[in-house]
Amino acid sequence: MIADLDTLLVALYVELTDRIIPWLRPTQRGGPGRPAAVSDAEVVCLAVAQVLLRYHDERHWLRAAPSRVGHLFPRLLSQPEYNRRLRQVADLMQAALGWLAEHTPATAERLRLADGTPVVCGRSRTTAVRSALFGYAGYGHDTSHHCFYWGARLLLIATPEGTVTGFGLANPKLYGEREHARLLLASGPANRPAKGSAVVTDKGLSGTEEFFAGLGLWLVRPPRADEPDPGVFPNWLRQRIEAIIWTLKHQLGLGHPGGRVPAGLWARVVQRLLALNAVIWFNWLIGAPVKRSLIAYDH
Repeated sequence: MIADLDTLLVALYVELTDRIIPWLRPTQRGGPGRPAAVSDAEVVCLAVAQVLLRYHDERHWLRAAPSRVGHLFPRLLSQPEYNRRLRQVADLMQAALGWLAEHTPATAERLRLADGTPVVCGRSRTTAVRSALFGYAGYGHDTSHHCFYWGARLLLIATPEGTVTGFGLANPKLYGEREHARLLLASGPANRPAKGSAVVTDKGLSGTEEFFAGLGLWLVRPPRADEPDPGVFPNWLRQRIEAIIWTLKHQLGLGHPGGRVPAGLWARVVQRLLALNAVIWFNWLIGAPVKRSLIAYDH
């Protein structure tokens, strides 16, 4: 296999139809009426292609899709139908994200990186008051850029080569970093690294060592200003998770997802994470030297 977008989409479609959908919906049967002209697997592949080709607006994507991927998808959807179907397949995209992570060799390592990043949902005061995301999004402080924002906070758990193995969204006004991490790891085993894993994070999770130890995890963080510095913290791993977040925001469009309702925001965040996991899974499959490289798929 070669590293190009067409081959990636074909491989992902086969994985969805042959393995992921039968595993997720083993007893699903067709209901009355005509079957959908565009299957759920095709919608997921279209969503991944949209992100990889850097069309962050659905209107522009559906206008360009016939010339970009029309040879693979002869039947396309209108914008309202695409938006509705994207929200409907959010559970399938989340399941596919986890499935591809489990079938990527690097996830067998007992090392994870964890960090949070803002997902900005609005800029104006009017948006903060009238948006359907009110309550799901809130005001938070972005310590990396020394500014406030209105939106949600995304907490990521990833392998050093970039595969996302756990994630969660929270209102930054209601949940701080520590509370968000506890909520994410305690919510279910799907987001939790295997026992005995080391989780490298920043000093914002100081004070949660006992919680991590209770889950069988080893928290590795830099010392606070009031703590002695042993000088052994792996700063290069912290730079790695920052690079993963940069890829999600600046190449895959996580910095401006465009969701206006909670289900739409969730679907678009999962869409970006799935695209990243799909690229890394496929790069492992074909033996590409750089697993997180998107160069072969963004044109």
